[in-house]
This record gives sequence, structure tokens and C-alpha cells, in this order.
Amino acid sequence: MTTSNSTPTILLIAGHWLGAWAWDEVLEHLGDDRARAVAMTLPGLDRGDPARSTRTLDDQAAAIEGTLARLDVCGDRPATLVAHSGANAPVSLVLDRHPELVHRVIWVDSGPLATGTAFAPDFPQDMEALPLPPFDVLARQASLEGLSAEVLERFRAKAVPEPGPVLRQTIELTNDVRNTIPTTLVCCSISSAQVLDMARQGHPMFAEVVKLETVDVIDLPTGHWPMWSRARDLAEVIRSAASEAL
Repeated sequence: MTTSNSTPTILLIAGHWLGAWAWDEVLEHLGDDRARAVAMTLPGLDRGDPARSTRTLDDQAAAIEGTLARLDVCGDRPATLVAHSGANAPVSLVLDRHPELVHRVIWVDSGPLATGTAFAPDFPQDMEALPLPPFDVLARQASLEGLSAEVLERFRAKAVPEPGPVLRQTIELTNDVRNTIPTTLVCCSISSAQVLDMARQGHPMFAEVVKLETVDVIDLPTGHWPMWSRARDLAEVIRSAASEAL
């Protein structure tokens, strides 16, 4: 795929336990923009990968960079990155290492990470991966609002355990240019007012938001997986944000 400055590539990256399949409904609703949108599965989340439990955040960041290269993304033709939930860690690494490749980053119920951050630094070393928890447990950690029994069944059937190294690894960021990339925060299970208040208070989940030079904040009230609960609306948000300031 090649793009021009007027039609940036959109790269969709889902969070923990998920692969490219998680974006199927959003892709359907992108209409004409679907031709420039690509969903990818991060290393460690491909069920057929025999080494998936050893994959790291560096492997995932390298895979994103490789996908961008295959899509002919470069400084003259930057892409829009869409990062849902736990995809924020490898995407934060890519923004730090190659900010020139990104036209805009769209965080979906997520946000940029700070250097020195790990998702679960104390995740036991003797555990290779974290399976998708029972839904009653997961619901105490992230909202399942808007997900039907059918969607939850598909989630359970397709989910791949999250590699332990990905959960334990601390990210190291050194390039402040990443903060100049235009950013869209899509706030779903946490409202924009709450997100901005947490950012001002220095909450580790959103502390980096105050460092961003250009931020658009959009409320899309639903649970933590809007690609299923509000796929059409999320597709419209992505389409609009990706086309902004072209």
C-alpha cells in the first residue's frame, strides 16, 4: 500500500489478549477509508507463534515499525496510529523512536506512557503469560458495558494469553519530540473530564497527557472495548481524526 499526504495510512493496534480480528467491525464501518486502514496482531498475540510467550515490548515495537515500512510509511508519508488499551506501551516506544513516521496518534481508552513504566512489574517470573481472566474478575478492572453475550463469547474464544515479558518490561523513553505529535484521546470507560483531572494530578495512567502540545479530547461513552460496543461511532472518530490538519 502506498499513501500520499492527503490519505495517510491508518494502523489499528488492539490491547491485551487481542489481535487484528478485534477491529473487524470498525474496518467494516470505515467505508471508503477502509482502503487505507490496516489492523495488525502484535508479536505474542498470534496463537500460531510457538515462541509467543517470550515476546517482549521491543519485539512488538519492532513489529509496528516493520508494518509501517511495508506500508511505505516514511517522513513524507506518515501514518495515523490507533492504539487501544495495552497497545499504549509498544506504541509509546514507536513514538519515541520514530516520531517522524506518525501523522497523529489516537489513543482509544488509553494514553501515552511515561518512561520507567511497566504494566505489571511484579507479574510472577514463573508465569509465562496472563490468560484472559473470568469476566466477573475482568469487569472489576475494566468496564464491559455494551458487550453482548455473543461478543463476550467471541472475546473468550479468540483471546490469546498476554506474554509475561510484555507485562513485566519497563519502557525507556528518551525523545521528547514524541510529545509534539498531534494526539486524540478517545475517552470511553473514563470520561474526558476525569482523564484531564487525573492528568493534572499526575496520575501515572495519564500524567504524560499534560506534556502533549496538541490534544483533542473526545468522549465516546461505553465500556473499555468500543471497537465492539460502538464500532460505527469509533470508526467515524478515527476517520475524522486521521483526516485532521492534512
